[in-house]
Amino acid sequence: MTLRDRQLIAGFDDLDVSRMQRRTGVKWARATQAAALPAWVADMDFPLAPPIRRALTELVDSGDLGYPNWLAGTPLRAEFAHRMNDRYGWQLDPSAVREQTDLIQALQLILRLSTTPGDAVAIQTPNYPPFLATLRTMRLKTVELPFTDTDTGWALDFDEIQRAFQEHRPRVLILVNPHNPTGRVHTRAELQRIAAIADEFDLLVISDEIHAELTYAPHQHIPFASVSSAAAARTVTITSAGKAFNIAGLRCAVVHYGDRSLLERRDAEPPDLYGAVSVPGVVATLAAWRHGGEWQDTLIGVLERNRDRVHGTLADAVPGARHHKPEATYLSWFDVSRLGIDDPVDRILRTGGVMVDGGSAFGHSGAHRIRINFATAAPILDRILSGIADGLTDH
Repeated sequence: MTLRDRQLIAGFDDLDVSRMQRRTGVKWARATQAAALPAWVADMDFPLAPPIRRALTELVDSGDLGYPNWLAGTPLRAEFAHRMNDRYGWQLDPSAVREQTDLIQALQLILRLSTTPGDAVAIQTPNYPPFLATLRTMRLKTVELPFTDTDTGWALDFDEIQRAFQEHRPRVLILVNPHNPTGRVHTRAELQRIAAIADEFDLLVISDEIHAELTYAPHQHIPFASVSSAAAARTVTITSAGKAFNIAGLRCAVVHYGDRSLLERRDAEPPDLYGAVSVPGVVATLAAWRHGGEWQDTLIGVLERNRDRVHGTLADAVPGARHHKPEATYLSWFDVSRLGIDDPVDRILRTGGVMVDGGSAFGHSGAHRIRINFATAAPILDRILSGIADGLTDH
């Protein structure tokens, strides 16, 4: 779908700010309390996709909210396998899929089963702050693999990765692909190099692919476990419909265990020790995956238009900031270090009235960088960009 820069799309661009400010979710509630517009946490502002709304309404109307008949697992296991084969040509065994409430829980469970305090875990940086906080809380040694800012975009420094692995000997690699917050989509060649390094150092790879369905052409998402049989055998893939369909609050994610010994350890745990997914979460995810294609196509067009507007507007208004258009996600990562602002996140909030994310919570390479969420209506985005420009230039 191609959208003109100023074309407004019904259901996506006709959002009412005063109504949004009455929302109780963290994105708008915290921003409203600070008298600001939100462009920080990774939630979209758009209404539910109609197929999801219908499915949830029918579920409530039916009153079928008792204990589910999932003794052999939810229908998500087979549906996830079908979706991966249909979208990416990745053939997987549904019997190796399990459900968790969200990606953070899945990551923490996998790390608890595969590491002990003091073990080293490698992770690309900048990175999603709760992932980095998890490593600290679990007393794991964080080995940062910083992205390099090149003329053509964010890139992994494979020489530095090799050196870091030789020095720290991590047991686990957390791979975020597509990457949050840079928006990089790793190429097949890059994934093959990562797979070779994983083989060399005998790594468990935890591949977070929650942004896979928010990829912009001509870039293509490639599941890491599909790169080779060796990669598949050492990879745990974690994902959800939460990001692509904005249903994170329903708490439903899936995990594919390529490492069968790890799956056995997971299944040996008490069955409800790590909670269970809800009936509404499963119903909404099935509706999204089975019937949400048309809505999702429109969404990608809207997000691509917004992405281009973020890049063009701030390039003109704040020429000292460096930015590469994200290849996926609805998040833009800006380097504003050359502007001489000690705390750009705070400055944008106080001077521009916009709440963005960024800083050292994303890792050492997050200093003097900001993350902007552009998944909102065009008129709201214009106000957000104006506020960010004011905050970065009025100093």
